[in-house]
Amino acid sequence: MSFSDPHSPAWEPLLGAAWQAWERAYAPYSGFRVGAALLRSDHAIVAGCNVENAAYPMTQCAERTAVCAAVCQGMAPGELAALVVVTEGPVPTPPCGACRQVLAEFAEDLPILLANRSERSLCDIRELLPRAFTGRDLLP
Repeated sequence: MSFSDPHSPAWEPLLGAAWQAWERAYAPYSGFRVGAALLRSDHAIVAGCNVENAAYPMTQCAERTAVCAAVCQGMAPGELAALVVVTEGPVPTPPCGACRQVLAEFAEDLPILLANRSERSLCDIRELLPRAFTGRDLLP
């Protein structure tokens, strides 16, 4: 599968799953819903949505809920192949800093498609989090 073009058909199953997750987002405070879908190296798609909380710091981002669900299903570091993040913002919205750190733990070379209803933007985790702190910084 080719993820080098934001309009490649390879992205379509992930986009569909991300928009379905977006519909389930729980965002009663901000109204800013986010859906994410990741592709594991075994070709399984795992989705996540943001889940807000009245205590804002307890809010979970869509990207992290997708990663946590994939880990629960058996995904290990190095098995994350691609990610889509969708919003209805005026421009495609990248993952926050916390999500970037979590994503870097599971893929050092991760294509990420950011999309809203009219636009798509392609980036990768190294662009979003250069010189990421990962397990290699801890292990002898």
